[in-house]
Amino acid sequence: MITTIKRKVPKLRLSDVIIMLIVGVALMICLLPFLHIIAISLSSKHAVLSNQVTIFPRGWDFHAYEIVFTDSRMLWSMGLTIILTVVYTIISMVMSICAAYPLTKERLKGKAFFMLLIVFTMFFSGGLIPDYLLVKELGLLDSLFSLIIPGMISAFNLIILRTFFTSIPASLEESAQLDGCSHIGTLLRIILPLSLPVLATLSLFYAVSRWNGYMDALFYITDADLYPIQLKLYQIVMNSMVTDLTAQEGAAQLDVVPEGIKAASIMFATAPILIVYPWLQRYFVSGIMIGAVKG
Repeated sequence: MITTIKRKVPKLRLSDVIIMLIVGVALMICLLPFLHIIAISLSSKHAVLSNQVTIFPRGWDFHAYEIVFTDSRMLWSMGLTIILTVVYTIISMVMSICAAYPLTKERLKGKAFFMLLIVFTMFFSGGLIPDYLLVKELGLLDSLFSLIIPGMISAFNLIILRTFFTSIPASLEESAQLDGCSHIGTLLRIILPLSLPVLATLSLFYAVSRWNGYMDALFYITDADLYPIQLKLYQIVMNSMVTDLTAQEGAAQLDVVPEGIKAASIMFATAPILIVYPWLQRYFVSGIMIGAVKG
């Protein structure tokens, strides 16, 4: 006798429908402008001037990307930004680990005071002018160090990392130390391998913040050879001119209007960081949840 097992199909509740609608609307709000920029960058001059472009390209034209990818200053700025982001992320993660790990030890004297100082910086800061004066007095103006040192450690990321380290059982460290492992050896061989999700997540946070940052470069950098890609993009979009690609008075002679070059420049500056996301996506949720709630 064959018996069939009927699986209970979960009922779709009204709250689930509302949540899906809200998420769908939020997704469209984020996605549609992005698709519009892509469509403009791939559309012809006539379609852009006549406002025919929505989220689908009209009159496919890749001339804007040809201009962007053949501009030496844009390519130099992109390469500089990639190197800057990698160096900044590595230094920030090393400094965050070195700060978070000792704060998990109960025997650390002044632990509560140090945590108070860290949390204090999340709510209060000196402001823009004191920051600029400090960078100037340190001799960091027109230097890539001005884009690395001031924002080297994020208090928010530090607290997440410390919370994750605290959730690791102390017995693992004790057993490693009984085997003759030093504190640094315990950190490198036990703690960090177990912290891969949160390390990947925070690395992504640091990388995205540095990649998208342009305000500090706008204030601290005047040498055009040290402009990160976002500052170059800021000049192109905000000044309504084709920076380092062509003069404004000669733009009418091109087959591509400035709007198309702006859109192509935006995609040129956005694509690299979008490529990184899929590689770290699997660590993102677990890293945030484990680091935010102590187990």
